[in-house]
Amino acid sequence: MRNKIIILLFSILYTLSTSGATKEPTKPALNIIPKPESVRILPGNFTLGEGTILLITGVDTDLVKNAISLSRIIRFARGPVIMNEEIKESKAITSFVELSITPKTDPLAREGYKIKVTKNKVTITSGGGPGLFYGIQTFLQMLPSEVCDPVTRSTFNNWKIPCCEIKDKPRYPYRGMHLDVSRHFFPKEFIKKYIDLISMYKMNTFHWHLTDDHGWRIEIKKYPKLTEIGAWRVDRENLPWMERPVPGPGEKATYGGFYTQDDIREIVAYANSKYVTIIPEIEMPAHCLAALAAYPELSCTGGPFYVAPGSYWPNVDIFCAGNDSTFAFLEGVLAEIIPLFPSRYIHIGGDEAEKSRWKTCPKCQSRMKSEGLKNEKELQSYFIKRIEKFLISKNKKLIGWDEILEGGLAPEATVMSWRGIEGGISAARQGHNVIMTPSPYCYFDFYQSDPSFEPKAIGGMTTLKKVYSFEPTPHELNPTQARFILGAQGNLWTEYISTPEHAEYMAVPRMIALSEVVWSPKKARNWDDFRERLDVQFARLGYLNVNYSKGSFRVDVKTYLDKATGTMKARLTSEQPGCQIRYTLDGNDPTGDSRVYEKPVDILKNSYLKAGIFVDGKLRGKLTERNILIHKASGKKVSYLQPYSYRYAANGDVTLVDGIRGTTDHRQDWLGFLGNDMDVVIDLKTPTPIKTVFVTFLHDPDKWIFFPDSVTFSLSSNGKQYHSVNEQRNDVSQKEKGPVIKLFSQTYPDTPARYIRVHAKNVGTCPSWHEGNGEPCWLFADEIVVY
Repeated sequence: MRNKIIILLFSILYTLSTSGATKEPTKPALNIIPKPESVRILPGNFTLGEGTILLITGVDTDLVKNAISLSRIIRFARGPVIMNEEIKESKAITSFVELSITPKTDPLAREGYKIKVTKNKVTITSGGGPGLFYGIQTFLQMLPSEVCDPVTRSTFNNWKIPCCEIKDKPRYPYRGMHLDVSRHFFPKEFIKKYIDLISMYKMNTFHWHLTDDHGWRIEIKKYPKLTEIGAWRVDRENLPWMERPVPGPGEKATYGGFYTQDDIREIVAYANSKYVTIIPEIEMPAHCLAALAAYPELSCTGGPFYVAPGSYWPNVDIFCAGNDSTFAFLEGVLAEIIPLFPSRYIHIGGDEAEKSRWKTCPKCQSRMKSEGLKNEKELQSYFIKRIEKFLISKNKKLIGWDEILEGGLAPEATVMSWRGIEGGISAARQGHNVIMTPSPYCYFDFYQSDPSFEPKAIGGMTTLKKVYSFEPTPHELNPTQARFILGAQGNLWTEYISTPEHAEYMAVPRMIALSEVVWSPKKARNWDDFRERLDVQFARLGYLNVNYSKGSFRVDVKTYLDKATGTMKARLTSEQPGCQIRYTLDGNDPTGDSRVYEKPVDILKNSYLKAGIFVDGKLRGKLTERNILIHKASGKKVSYLQPYSYRYAANGDVTLVDGIRGTTDHRQDWLGFLGNDMDVVIDLKTPTPIKTVFVTFLHDPDKWIFFPDSVTFSLSSNGKQYHSVNEQRNDVSQKEKGPVIKLFSQTYPDTPARYIRVHAKNVGTCPSWHEGNGEPCWLFADEIVVY
């Protein structure tokens, strides 16, 4: 008989710091996030009381570790009580929780688990330690939220769990969260709390961004100047990030910090206890100004350099690729990094390397000649491949941002696709592993709600609902290629995030939404259901003293054509479950007496819709306003001869005929074309007299958005031969300060046509005077109006 260990369960204390929380609302029996693969509710309940026993069979290290962890969570500070076999057999056990592991080799099976709850016992089984840990997280979520509240030490009562059967395993093997500690340094206590949050929601990877232009955060004993100089910058925290001047003569660098190697070992061990793998990122060849400030001889120019106190763009000062000392230095750094992190991966960055220094550097040009490299992109590829060769010699694998595709991908590299999904698609088609982290869905430093009600953010708009809508596996990939998509990751860059509390606010609950995206079966995901379950998580997070965001209180407006009636309708929704939305159509502000939204609203004429969320008769948040036009093309089919970007997809294919006009806020209601023309055909279904066609565009050079060079309008009766072709050229300077909206139009003498083609010529790339010189620029359109 294998040894048996019994642990007596007492009252409750979760190991994170705690504070008060609002009373948990009444919810359905199980509110688990991420949603399990399958749940079957059975009759009856299991009662967890002071006499409940924790039973494990065997002495497997993972089994014992998980048992002790669970007992510490459910008991108070005295720790677990372990009884021997004789005591167990001398007592009648009527209520117990049993943990067991049946070893599996398949990674997803090792992370999967099964739970069975009957009236007198709970069994949690898995193919490995990680899965048992995740089963325990689910078990804890089945308990009341007070499991996270230390007050229950004195008020603990029997808790009931519905009898059920749960079978679960993750969809993707890589489920990650990132944190940038270079731009702002965070204490190790917060890093541990961040890891707690990651593990609570069954994510398994912490991507730790340790170096950048703004600070070097890890001790390297061979190169002490990295932390003596590179970890500190002149304090400009009282100024906006983008407006911070360079250090003046004699100014002392006082802002920063770093982790000692002992700190790193402590945090890595803590993460390991939670089955979280830490992947360190050491940036190269760019984003290295902090390193060059310490060792300027590793640059192309020799410096001098300073640790950037704020915005630093473009990143012209990068490691010299022609200097062998650069590679000796980086290999020396990595030689100390590798033993600290048991992860199979090391992240080397590889992004945003502006190569103008390489173009004029004799050493870099000599390297290109000797290696037969055609251009600086191939020189970067040489750089990355050389580092990868070193990492492989140390039994490590390389991860880089999607720029490492340029010039040729390193043989065994994994690509982290952030500039969209295109880099991930390209890498997967080449047979390389991919982690999806596209900025529109996975950048949690973007605004998550109305900016007028939110802390300052870097820009963009990534709502909770948008995160939840993300699909990591692009439909463009065939099944063989799709297997290279390892999963997805949320990124938290910290230009505008200087405190742990602010970091929590930006990460949570968006990381919870992403956790369900990467864990749960695609078919199981449902926004309304998720949002209901999230309310229970808010109660837990309150007890754990997590400064989470309550999400957007903004009303979303989508219009569509009701094909049965031929009427345009407006659908009003919100991230807040069960909220009361009141609205008007005449431009007046809604009040507590205005119409309550119950079903899609008929839009029979041009309307100015205003809508808001009302609680106890009072407006909560800010009103949503939409100018809705009704015209001959409203809701009609639009064919796109060139694709728009998913990054700014607004209302999808119907955006150009949904009646909603855009404002100067580029984040809403605009359809974006990156480097492409807008070339579309509207089908009116029947020949229709056309008097006027107009379309509006947005111009905002600071956002890389430019008016089209020209817009061409044409008509057709059959969709093949077009007539009445007219072109209107742009007369606004590209240097015009934005945001500016311009209307391009064409009039006709009641010309009958079924098809209308509108072709707007994108300027293609940012002009030479622009910071994005040569990079693709944006064309933004909102509505093609036909009268």
